[in-house]
This record gives sequence, C-alpha cells and structure tokens, in this order.
Amino acid sequence: MASVFKRDTAFENIPSIKAKTLRINLNPDIYGTFAEIGAGQETARHFFRSGGASGTIAKAMSAYDKDFSDAIYGVEKDGRYVSQPRLKRMLDHEMNLMEERITRDKHPERLFFSYANTVATIDFSKRYKGHGWVGIRFQLDPEQKELDEIIIHVRFKQNEARLQQETLGILGVNLIYGAFYKNHKPVKLIKYLYDHIDKDTVEVDMVNFSGPNFKDVDNRLISLQLIRNDMTDAVMFGPDGNNLLPASVLYKKNILALRGSFRPVTKVNMDMFDKSYDIFVRDQTVDIDNSIVIFEITLSNLKASGEIDERDFFDRAELLCSLGHTVMISKFQEYYKLVEYFNRYTKKHIGLTMGVNNLVDIFDEKYYRDLSGGILEAFGKLFFKDLQVYLYPMKNVETGQIMTSNNVKVHPRMKELYKFFKYNGKVMDIIDYDPEIMHIFSRDVLKKIINNEEGWEEMLPEGIPEVIKEKKLFTKKLESKNKEA
Repeated sequence: MASVFKRDTAFENIPSIKAKTLRINLNPDIYGTFAEIGAGQETARHFFRSGGASGTIAKAMSAYDKDFSDAIYGVEKDGRYVSQPRLKRMLDHEMNLMEERITRDKHPERLFFSYANTVATIDFSKRYKGHGWVGIRFQLDPEQKELDEIIIHVRFKQNEARLQQETLGILGVNLIYGAFYKNHKPVKLIKYLYDHIDKDTVEVDMVNFSGPNFKDVDNRLISLQLIRNDMTDAVMFGPDGNNLLPASVLYKKNILALRGSFRPVTKVNMDMFDKSYDIFVRDQTVDIDNSIVIFEITLSNLKASGEIDERDFFDRAELLCSLGHTVMISKFQEYYKLVEYFNRYTKKHIGLTMGVNNLVDIFDEKYYRDLSGGILEAFGKLFFKDLQVYLYPMKNVETGQIMTSNNVKVHPRMKELYKFFKYNGKVMDIIDYDPEIMHIFSRDVLKKIINNEEGWEEMLPEGIPEVIKEKKLFTKKLESKNKEA
C-alpha cells in the first residue's frame, strides 16, 4: 500500500512510457481491467510490452461489434457509442465484475481499477478528425468503498488513424500513471497527460475529478488549467460546478451569449440578459427547448498583472453558478473567433448581447491586422451566419446622452460598413432597458467591496450580496483547492 504513494525521485524527470507502465506492473497491489472500444487495445498494449503485466492486468478487451457491445454494456437510447454515458457504463460494468470475481480474502491489499475508452478515429473523408472519452475508476485504499474517478474528453488533430491510435495509447498510460502516482497533484496530473505527446496532436477539452480523494478539487479551476496550459480554446461548466463538454452542450442549439467581466455580476448584467433573452426567444427560428444561454469570460479578462488570478476567477464563477447559469471561459478576444467556435457545433440562430462600447470595438480595424482580409474577413465570419447583436444602451457620463445603435460613433472609414449591418437587421437595440441602473459599473462595485464601503449591495441582483458576504468573495486569497505540492 505504501509503495503507491512513496516519492521516487528516479521517476520525477518525465519518465518514459515504458518506465511508467513498468512501475505500475511491478507494484503488486495495482490490479485492474482495460476495456477499449474504437481504436484498438492501444493502452493495454503498452502494459503488455513493458513486461510483468500478469500481475496488473486482470482482463483486456475490445467489443467492436455494436450488437456484441450492447450485449455487454447495454443499449444506449440515443444510439451514441462515443459518449460519456457509454464510458460510464463500461466503467460500471468492469469494476462490478472485478469486485464480484476477485475475493478480498485472497487479495486483501489489491487496489482495483477499471480503465476504459470509447473512441472514434478519423473517418475516410477526413472531414471529422475523431474524438473520444477516456476514464479511470480506481482505489487508493483497498478498504475504500466509494471509488475515485477521472474522466476526460479528447479531440484528435492528426490526419491518420494510426497516429491517433498511438496518441490515445500514450495518453491512456499517462492517465493511469497519474491516477495512482500524481493524484495528490491534480493540477499537475492534467499537465502530465501530455507527457511524450505534442499538444498539436490532441486537444483535451473537458475533465472531471470525483470521489473521496478529490473532494476538495474544484472542477471549475481544473477547467481553467486546460485553458492556461493551451490544451483547448474554450471550456464550460454548469451551475453545479462540474465541467461540461462544449460540443455536447452547443450541438445544434440556438445560442445566446453574454460576454463580460462579471466582477461581480450586477443588476445591469442581469437586465442585459433578461431583455435580450426576451428578444431572442421571440425570433421565429428559435426553439426555446433547444436553446442555451452562456455567460462568457475571455482569458485576457481573467488576467491581472499578466497572470491569471485564480481567486478572482473562482469568485466570479461562484456568483454566476449561484444564479443558475452556464459559464464559458475562452481564449477568443475577438468576437468573430467566438462565433467561429459556435459555428463548429451549430448552424442555428446565435445572439450576442453587448454594450455600446463593445460594438465600437468590433468596428475598430486594429483588432484585425493579423487577418489577410482585415476587417472584411472578420465581418464575413461574424455576420455571415444567422447572427444578431442585441445592443444594450450606454449613458454618456459627460453629456448624459443615451448611446444606441442610432447615434453610436464608429471610425469614419467604418460608417458605411456599420450602416450595412445595421440596416440588414444584424444589430438590434434593447429598448425596454431599466434607466435607473445605468450608472452601475462592475469596477465601481468591486472597489466598494474591497474598501468595505456602503451601498454596493443595492447594485447587485437579489441574493448576490448575501453570497459575497457569506463566502467573503473578492476579499481574500484563494486557498488552493487543487493542491500542487
């Protein structure tokens, strides 16, 4: 038992894949099953090749035929075999068999695990490069009843099935090794998934930790690591704090997205949401039951003094989740990149809610100098699809004038381009806004909270001041929930 956790300096400098598998194979306590569907026995193969696998591998199997797979793991109602529910069924089935067939009387010290993946590699057309779900359920104590679990989703970028299979095999070894030897460092465990793998070959766009040994891990902060480590472009999590797979959440959905700092979320933010949502659902092409609202924060917005402030991120996420919203963190500083991302997964109606200052920025050419087609290329990507901007007015502090799409000032060279999009219905004013709250800005509220001034509570949505006070948000440093030491 102690051998699982003992620090071994010989393995600290990125051990080879063979060294990782051999270390596991030579541990007399680690014992489990491999179930791999869709890309061969790529992970199990590494353990067999390294030697000593008879003490580690209870069973290795592939059930390629759908009927045979259904006979083992049950039928999926939606017919999807490369899915998280399918992976969960596989882990359930294999771990139950392990516990039924291996008696504790004979093997009291064994640490059971079940590793599984269900993967679709690149198809013949090479339009779809493939993706998959990979997971491990395991024990760190033989008497542990509630099991630990790590589940990840990957997207392949390579153009050959053979290369994708090799990448999957290495990633699987890294996951199993990390589960047993790096479980006390979940943040680093995520980075170690790329040991001996080029980041250009595979994307990890979702991960969830669960179980007794991960009870202090906040999966939202784990999501943030995927962005920080350039593993993916965007991550999402739901009101419960668990990470979501963007492809599943956005697939063929109508999308309403609100970008902001939400530091903290104010009455203005919620008024923008409420009023734009009313416009959004009145659109005849929008099916309410097939729609999603996303509060989006860019990575650059999370950075303070050049570094990401995890405490600050956690506080913003805590408030948005408490209001029951789905949150996205993205690397897309420009709006057209965000829309491009949405268009990967849906051709339905997209609505972007923004303030006047954001609209002015969209028509600023300096943001498009890296594009060969400049601002015209960006606008083609931004407005070509079924998209509308819902514009929330802004009060000019100096003149008191209410700025809308009718009197907003863009650069003289952009005036005709702006008129084209406005008069083609791509920009719609929110007219039933609350004029009594237009003086509220997140930065002013935050300053009041930090300086312990009075009056900030009335600027926030109902219930939010209580959450801030109870959890002391925006006033303390983050006690790391995802230990690295």
